[in-house]
Amino acid sequence: MKTKGSVEEGIIPEQLNLTVSLRGTREVREDHQIFRLTGLLDAFSEPAFRKVIGNCIDEGPSNLVLVLAQIDFIDSSGLGALVQLVKKAQTAGGSLQVVTNPRVTQTVKLVRLEKFLSLQPSVEIALENIKK
Repeated sequence: MKTKGSVEEGIIPEQLNLTVSLRGTREVREDHQIFRLTGLLDAFSEPAFRKVIGNCIDEGPSNLVLVLAQIDFIDSSGLGALVQLVKKAQTAGGSLQVVTNPRVTQTVKLVRLEKFLSLQPSVEIALENIKK
């Protein structure tokens, strides 16, 4: 498939209905899903985030890339949801890669979860890790 920028031609991202403070899109490909999120991943948005992404893991495919590069803030609730979603993806036979920004990376490193959450600097590198 030809790609134009970071979105494959012919694939229209699906809008995710999360919360007022957390918005995003979902792109479903043959062997993975890409979620691009913006806003706050905190105690308020965490239940909707966990439910929506968890349902998407159930629907498949179970390899996910969460692009959190536009996330302004993540708290312990958001980190807990990420841990639960990694475990759910692994149980389903897949993996979860997280593309971050410096703020999210710093928060994740404070609790020493950077390896468990498979932090990646770009979508391209995250996709390469899925294919390994």
